Amino acid sequence: MENYQIVPWIDHMLSPDIVHEQYVPPELEALARQVMEQYDMKVHEMVLITSKPDKGGAIWKIGTDKGNRSIKVLHRSPKRSLFSIGAQAYLSEKGHRVPAFILTKDGNNCVEAGGKLWIVTEWIEPLTPVSKVDLTGAAELCYGLGEFHASSKGYIPPFGAEKSSRLYGWGKNYEKIIAKIGWFRDLALAYPGAASSSRLLSVIDEFERQANDIYTRFLASSYTKMTAKGEPHWGLAHQDYGWSNGQMGTGGIWVIDLDGVSYDLPFRDLRKIITSTMDDMGVWDLSWIRGMIEAYHKGNPMDRETFEILWLDMAFPNEFYKHVKEIVFNPGPFMELELAPILDRVMATEPSKWEALRELEKDMASYLPGDYTTVDMPSLVFDRPNRELVTPLPSFTLPAGERAAAPESVPMQEPAAAELEPIAVQEPAVVLEPIAVQEPVSLPAADPKPMPVREPAAELEPVREPMPAQSPEPVLVGEPVSLPRMDPTSKPMREPAAAELEPARELEPVRAQVPKSKSKSKSKYSYKRALPQSTPEFAPVGAGAGTGPGTGTDAGIGTGAHAGLPAAPVFVMLPNDSPNRFTMTVPKKRKSTKFRKSSGFKRRRKSRRLVHWRLQKRRMKRRTQQPVVWKIAILKPKRKSLKAKTPRKGTPLKHHRSKLPSTKKSKFTAKKRTA
Repeated sequence: MENYQIVPWIDHMLSPDIVHEQYVPPELEALARQVMEQYDMKVHEMVLITSKPDKGGAIWKIGTDKGNRSIKVLHRSPKRSLFSIGAQAYLSEKGHRVPAFILTKDGNNCVEAGGKLWIVTEWIEPLTPVSKVDLTGAAELCYGLGEFHASSKGYIPPFGAEKSSRLYGWGKNYEKIIAKIGWFRDLALAYPGAASSSRLLSVIDEFERQANDIYTRFLASSYTKMTAKGEPHWGLAHQDYGWSNGQMGTGGIWVIDLDGVSYDLPFRDLRKIITSTMDDMGVWDLSWIRGMIEAYHKGNPMDRETFEILWLDMAFPNEFYKHVKEIVFNPGPFMELELAPILDRVMATEPSKWEALRELEKDMASYLPGDYTTVDMPSLVFDRPNRELVTPLPSFTLPAGERAAAPESVPMQEPAAAELEPIAVQEPAVVLEPIAVQEPVSLPAADPKPMPVREPAAELEPVREPMPAQSPEPVLVGEPVSLPRMDPTSKPMREPAAAELEPARELEPVRAQVPKSKSKSKSKYSYKRALPQSTPEFAPVGAGAGTGPGTGTDAGIGTGAHAGLPAAPVFVMLPNDSPNRFTMTVPKKRKSTKFRKSSGFKRRRKSRRLVHWRLQKRRMKRRTQQPVVWKIAILKPKRKSLKAKTPRKGTPLKHHRSKLPSTKKSKFTAKKRTA
């Protein structure tokens, strides 16, 4: 069982009396018993509750010496399942009504076996589904959902978990649905003879128009500002919440089956419950919708922006897409057998849907607008030795218009209005000595004398990127090459004027004086570059470069003495031109492989072929993947067969090339006669 890997068993051939959802392979059940040995309990009963044969998941109710419990194999990847396990543990620690984990003997909340994660939780009793026939049950279900969403805020996944988030994918989801609605039209046109093809073509334009209109309004909504708050701010959405995964128990609604939780705008769960309930009822009841939204609002308060996104998601043709999307997999039979009743039910609810949505849109003004001007930035702290997440620090917000305070050791002083002058180029500060330890340093008072400002030139020159603070030692910028020392008294190199630059000429091939060699396979040519040459120079940067025109602050590349600090000379290597002469080796044209004709005879090419050469001690076998040894065999040309010559008259038969019939009796005939 150590090598057994859990895979879906939907394709297993079962007898007709066995339901796939009530069956698991024997290997999976044996693996579950091995997993239960990792827990401090004695199991005396094991009952399969349900399974997912198409995904590879299952859940059992087990009776132990410590009460009823459940064991479940999560069908997703281990890293993705770890995200859900962390969410359930987070809610359980906060006291929310979710099944608590039973720890293993080693203190872990899960076990990995068969390529999946296994969990053992408490079996919650009693649990009863809420009523579907009245608004009270629906309101209780929505109130419990709001409590679940409010408790999940601030969740941070454990280290090593694969984050699952749908918070930023609403726009792509709408675009996907709009594209697939276009596929529905194409399939209806491709099957014109199907029973419901014409009916689908008659309604597809209306649903496509609705989807495009709602998507346009969604792009103009506050969705971008809302998602900027971050994933922990909104918390988790169940993604599969309904009448079976939210049941009434001790203290209120218990939420179970948290395998698919992910970051999202949480009211997506509320939209799914409302639209699916209205679809089951066959009519959109405004009183039910308002009652469900108000119950959710009590558990998790909503603002105006939240209500707007919820309304847009309800108006989008989600139910039409959910029921008709199966046409993509089997278009012909689906349009013949299943599409007609689906279209009847969807079109029957359309008038009441838009009537209820128009009235519900008026309730948007009764909700207070939310504050989305600041962004929550939670600090995440990880314990490196144990690789576990420590309790995150409280989040902070920076109010608009408020400036953050500077460290106490470096007081910030606002300059007077008279001292503020426009600065053309932002000059980098030059530090005299590098600071070994990053500690706050008190800077001396600034020089009251204003910094000279260069007049703007008539034409803007390309601005060089500011250089970071340099040390007193010279720094070479560029490729390290050996260069001559610079004379300190030399003037810095200036950029040549446009008139001084000569246009580059094309490369002229010049025959180089290369000693002759016996080999004629290659020839060497030397090309001379017709460009002005210059030797590498160093340009001083800073106050040490001088204060005259073209240097220092006037040149825009240095700062000079600034803020009372003595500036150190910093030398920058200016790039020089490439060498004016280089050698390029050009191979000669290869000789033709054709055979030359010579006087008197024609040279024939020996035929060759690869022969598989196997040694007796190392024979080639595909399953062992041993190397193959090849050799080249030279084939000799076949000689012309000599025709048999007819014997002359009087020539004895022994000189004739033809064979006479053999008179020797075969062994078989001899044995037969002997017998």
